[in-house]
Amino acid sequence: MNKVALSGTPRTISGTKGAAQLRREQRVPCVLYGGEGTIHFSVDEAALRKVIFSPEVNEIELDLNGSKTLALVHEKQFHPLSDRVIHVDFMEMKEDRETRVLLSVHLKGQPVGVRNGGKLNQNMRKLRVIGLPVHIPQHLEVNVADLDINDSIKVGDLKYEGLVLLERATDVVAAVKMLKKVEEVAPVAAAGAVPAAAAGAPVAGAAATDAKPGADAKPAAKK
Repeated sequence: MNKVALSGTPRTISGTKGAAQLRREQRVPCVLYGGEGTIHFSVDEAALRKVIFSPEVNEIELDLNGSKTLALVHEKQFHPLSDRVIHVDFMEMKEDRETRVLLSVHLKGQPVGVRNGGKLNQNMRKLRVIGLPVHIPQHLEVNVADLDINDSIKVGDLKYEGLVLLERATDVVAAVKMLKKVEEVAPVAAAGAVPAAAAGAPVAGAAATDAKPGADAKPAAKK
């Protein structure tokens, strides 16, 4: 994993009012779990955004008043009407303790099936894994170059050193499917068909006229 340094300041005032004051100061209330005790602190909002909005999993080196701790982002909360981060939970990492992480899936290679007219579908973009910190990467790479049309890669097909995947083995990660062809049906006039105008049907744009007796029609005889 990539290591990112982040400085935090221990919180002296907790509760809703204290958190609101921190946010007005462009700082984010945070909590660190997994150690000997729970630690409440705050981090500069701008510095934290670089970690929160990264698609990769980063190992965070938290510096709390000179005391450094390795941690991972465990849970994050956002303002319902904006993208502002309003709270983050960190989980302390220990080299000898397994950690559960949600990793992004990156597909690698161009499938054979795509060159044959198929389409690559990525069904799962993140996978849950567990393992020691030394084995946890920033993301998971899945090679799809050998996939032909109607081939797929399932969770059970993936193997990573030191990691256990927590998803169902039958879940499809990526697959190549044949593109649906749109059938174009060209209108074909039936042989010998009589045009609508010739059959007595009204012609578009023709002016309507009142029906009148023919010129050679004789008036009714008077009694």
